[in-house]
Amino acid sequence: MLPDGARVLVLSSGKAGHEANSRGVAEALGAPYIVRVVAPRPLFARLAPYGPLDPRDRPGRAGSVFAPPFPHVVIACGRVTAPYVRAIKRAVGSQVFTVFLQDPRYLRGRVDLIWAPEHDGLSGGNVISTLTSPHPFSAARLAAARAAPDPRLAALPAPRAAVLLGGTSGSHDFPPDDVARLSAAVAAIAGAGYSGMATPSQRTPPGLVAGVRAGLGDALAFMWDGAGANPYTQMLAHADAILVTGDSVNMVGEAVATGAPVHVFEPSGGRGGKIARYIDALQRLGAVRRFNGRLERFSYEPIDSSQTIAREIARRFAASGAGSGGG
Repeated sequence: MLPDGARVLVLSSGKAGHEANSRGVAEALGAPYIVRVVAPRPLFARLAPYGPLDPRDRPGRAGSVFAPPFPHVVIACGRVTAPYVRAIKRAVGSQVFTVFLQDPRYLRGRVDLIWAPEHDGLSGGNVISTLTSPHPFSAARLAAARAAPDPRLAALPAPRAAVLLGGTSGSHDFPPDDVARLSAAVAAIAGAGYSGMATPSQRTPPGLVAGVRAGLGDALAFMWDGAGANPYTQMLAHADAILVTGDSVNMVGEAVATGAPVHVFEPSGGRGGKIARYIDALQRLGAVRRFNGRLERFSYEPIDSSQTIAREIARRFAASGAGSGGG
C-alpha cells in the first residue's frame, strides 16, 4: 500500500498485545518493516508518556532505536513509546508519518494518525476507529497455516475446537467459581466430540490452566505447555469452533478473523463495561455468541481491521508528502 522504498519502523513496548496490534498494521501495509523494542531506563519509563525521551535514544545517536536512515512511517503502541514518537517527529518533521495505536493522550494533537477501538469513544480529525483491534492473523497467514499444519494439531481428528485463555487483568479476574465453570465448559466441548486445542497466554493463572486440563480429561486434545513454539496461529487456522475468554479484546478480535463460530466465556469477576459492550457489538454482527453450555454452528464474514487501518494510513501518507524529501 506504500510507495516502493518506504521504510516502516514499529516501536514496541515489549508487551505481546501491543506488538500484535502494530505488526498487524505493518504487515497489512505490505512494505518491509523492522521492530525496535523501546526500553527506557526506569526513571524515563515512569515519566512516560509525558516525560522526555531517554537521552541514550536520541535520534541519530549511536545505539539509539532511531538508526539512520530514518523511517518514513512510524507505528507505535504503548505508553512508553510516546516520547519516542514525539522525538522522531521533532527530529525529522514532516518527512515522517507517525501512527499511534490506542490513545496517546498527551500526544493526541501531535500524531499524524491515531487508531482507537470504537468502544473507547475517541474522536478527532486524526482518529480512525474500528470495532476490532488490528492483528497479524490475515486471511493469507491463516491460509498458509492450513496448507502446512502443525503435526501436534494435525494428529487431532476433526472437528477441532480452539480454547483461547486470557487471565487476570485490571478489569477481570478468575475466581474459583469461574475456573470450575470453564473446566465444565471444556468438558462439555470434549464430550460433544470435539478435539481440544488449548493455549494459555502470559496472563493465564496456573489455576485456570489446571482447570482446563481437568476439563479435557482423557479426551483427544493438545494443550500448549510452553515447550516449543506456541501454535496459536495454527489453532486459529484449524479451528472448527472457538471458545475464548472474554477478558481480552485482542483475543476475541483475533478469533473473529477466522470465520469460525466464536463463543465467548465471560468471567463473572469482570468489572470491564467496555469489553462487555464490545462483545455485544460483535454479537449483533453475528460473529460471536456468549457460551451457553454448548458449541453452536453459525457463520459470518471474517473481520480483519488491520486492512482498514492500513488503507487509511496509506491514504493519509500519500496526502501528507512524508518521505518525499528522500529522508
